[in-house]
Amino acid sequence: MQQQKPIIEIKNVVASGDLKQQLDLETILKFSQGVAYRPQEFPGIIYRLKKPRASVLIFNSGKIICTGTKSEREAKKAITKIVEILKQNGLLILNQPQIEIQNIVATGELSGEIDLEKTAFILEKTIYEPDQFPALIYRMEKPEVSALLFASGKIVCAGAKNEEEARFAITLLSESLMKKGAI
Repeated sequence: MQQQKPIIEIKNVVASGDLKQQLDLETILKFSQGVAYRPQEFPGIIYRLKKPRASVLIFNSGKIICTGTKSEREAKKAITKIVEILKQNGLLILNQPQIEIQNIVATGELSGEIDLEKTAFILEKTIYEPDQFPALIYRMEKPEVSALLFASGKIVCAGAKNEEEARFAITLLSESLMKKGAI
């Protein structure tokens, strides 16, 4: 049987940046509309961007976390845009942030159903307790990611540091399961 490549989509990219300086969040609130800041509940400002679509957390330590984008490029663009907004509103920003990708979540849809019982037996580092959770949890070593495998043939991959790594992990897993007769 001809193996089909899995359909892979990037669902969420988490990136961080550090300005390496203190930020006055109260000042940022004065010129920012549509932000959430409840210091008694969470120590940072939640800034929602429309383009690129992202949620950006700004902390008084100068750390910035971006979540919700669909690509590394969008995540970097969102952090850069926030820094530009801060500068345009009179904040003295001394450094450009070093932006790092922290986590990428991707999904894969395989060309058939996965035999989770068999997969739990043939792969090492799995957890499969169908009475508690419908997916098999698999911790890959290379690349170092975690994957949730569902009987329907869907895979959720988390922990990748770049898009290529996420795509590679899902493709490798798909090929391995197909080769071992679990799909």
